[in-house]
Amino acid sequence: MGAVRMDGLPPADLPEVAFAGRSNVGKSSLINAVTGRTHLARASTAPGRTREINFFVADDALRLVDLPGYGFAKVSRGEKNKFQNLGRAYLRGRPNLKRAYLLIDSRHGVKDLDLEAMEAFDLAAVSYQIVLTKVDKLRGRDLEQVHAETTRKIARRPAAFPRVLATSSEKGAGIPELRAEILAACAA
Repeated sequence: MGAVRMDGLPPADLPEVAFAGRSNVGKSSLINAVTGRTHLARASTAPGRTREINFFVADDALRLVDLPGYGFAKVSRGEKNKFQNLGRAYLRGRPNLKRAYLLIDSRHGVKDLDLEAMEAFDLAAVSYQIVLTKVDKLRGRDLEQVHAETTRKIARRPAAFPRVLATSSEKGAGIPELRAEILAACAA
């Protein structure tokens, strides 16, 4: 289901994990890979297509939440603020949110907008974990460098989970590890 306002959210009766990140970072593709479904979350080549909070129930035991992306959506500033504020309100006020996964495109590393998102998570005391996406596009040494730099950037962040995951929705790399992290976060 999708919600365009806070009063349209489903009841807080299941543990939830949310996926956040810049527009076009691969949130929908990653949700599809985690669930093993190819067309569950709609993936688009145009950035900023997710303009509501989308909920996907997994085995009647937990919800995966696809948040609107931040960054370069091609919509009016007012429209962009509307759906980005919805995502922020969800993160601040959802009592059953167990962890947010902040997706970072491994080809670009942590950008200023990502640092702003981390700051917002830290201020709201929302536990979050960094997930590098599209790692199949990098060579081994480049991936090691991005992974090390990302780990360094979150080292002193109070709400950041210390382990950075490296994934590829296309090749399946890191997906079993991400599933295990999700299950562990929801069991806590």
